[in-house]
Amino acid sequence: MADTSRATGILVLADGTAIRGHGFGAQGVAAGEACFNTAMTGYQEVMTDPSYAAQIIAFTFPHIGNVGVNPEDIEAINPHAVGCIVREDVTAPSNWRSTGGFDAWMKLNGRIGLAGVDTRALTRRIRELGPPNAVIAHRSDGQFDVDELVALARDWTGLEGNDLAKQVTTLQTYQWDEGLWTLRHGYRDLAQRKSGPRVVAVDYGLKHNILRNLVDAGSQVTVVPATASFDDIVALEPDGLFLSNGPGDPAATGEYAVPVIRKWLGTGKPLFGICLGHQLLGLAVGARTAKMHQGHRGANHPVKRLSDGRVEITSMNHGFAVERDSLPANARETHVSLFDGSNCGFELTDTSAFSVQYHPEASPGPQDSHYLFERFVKEMGT
Repeated sequence: MADTSRATGILVLADGTAIRGHGFGAQGVAAGEACFNTAMTGYQEVMTDPSYAAQIIAFTFPHIGNVGVNPEDIEAINPHAVGCIVREDVTAPSNWRSTGGFDAWMKLNGRIGLAGVDTRALTRRIRELGPPNAVIAHRSDGQFDVDELVALARDWTGLEGNDLAKQVTTLQTYQWDEGLWTLRHGYRDLAQRKSGPRVVAVDYGLKHNILRNLVDAGSQVTVVPATASFDDIVALEPDGLFLSNGPGDPAATGEYAVPVIRKWLGTGKPLFGICLGHQLLGLAVGARTAKMHQGHRGANHPVKRLSDGRVEITSMNHGFAVERDSLPANARETHVSLFDGSNCGFELTDTSAFSVQYHPEASPGPQDSHYLFERFVKEMGT
C-alpha cells in the first residue's frame, strides 16, 4: 500500500473511491479513463501511443521506469496517455541506451505519475467492473479536495461517442522514409529509395513503428490527416490505402471516415487496417462496433489465425471491438482472441482488403505478425 506520509498523488474514481500514493512527473490534475496494461517492457512506447489519448494507464508490471528513456523509443512526438500508475517508485535508469530518467521525462512532457499503488488490486477492480472515469492528481503538498476531484471524474465525457482521432492526427500531409531499428545502426534511412508501391496512410493516431514496417516491407509512404477526403487521397495516386490505429469511439470517427473508406473499396485497390482502422473497415462494410467490458491492452495477447491454426502472440491496445455476428457475408473472419474469443481480424472475399484488431508492428511486443505488412505490399504489387 502507499506510504501515506508521502501521499503527494491521488487517483479518484467516479464512484468516489480515492487511491493515494506518491506523485511523480508533472504536478496538476487530469481526467481520463483508467485502464491497465500488462506489458513487461515498453512503457515509453505505451505512453507515446496516440491510441492511449484520454487514458490513465495502470501498469501491471511493477518496475516501470527502470531502464529510463531515450529519444528513439517513441511512437509519436509527444505522449498521449494523460498519466500512469505504478507499483514501485521510479528508480534511477539502468540501461546503456538511456539518455534520461522516466520521472524527469514525465515532468518535461506534462504527464502525471502515481507510484506506491497496489496495482494488482486496481487491475482486479477494472477487470470486474470495467474501466472507470477517473482523475489523477499530483501536488507537492499532498492537499487534495477529493469531492471536487470526484465531481471532475463524474463530469468527464468518457470514450463512448467521443471522436479523438481529430485531436491526435497530423495537420498536414508528409512523406515517411524511416525503416526499422537495428542494433548499432539505429533506424534505417530509406529516403533515397524511389521504387515500390505507393501507400497512403490515414493518420487516425498512428504509431511510428507502423510506418517503419510499411517502409521496410518495400513501400513508399505518404501520411494524410484523418479528415482527408477521398479526392485528397486519390490525388496522391496510391497503390494501396492504410488505415491506422487511433483513440476514441470508432462510431464517432466513422461519421467522416466510413464514406471515404467505402469509396476506396469501390476502386478495388488493396486496403489494410490496424486497430481503429480495423474497426472503421468493419463499419464501412456494415458491421457494428461496441465498447468492451475491460478491453485488451498489453504485449502478450494470444491470437489464433484461423487459416492454419497458428497462434500469434500480439500487442494490443483497444477498448472497442467489431461484433463478429454483424460481419456481412463477404467478410471472412481470419483471427480470434484466445483470451475471450473476440474478433481480431477479417478479410473481404470480393476485394483486396483485410484488417486486424491487434498491433502487428508491436513496439512494444513480439514480432510474430510482421508478415501482414509483407502481405499488404505483395497485394499492391510493384
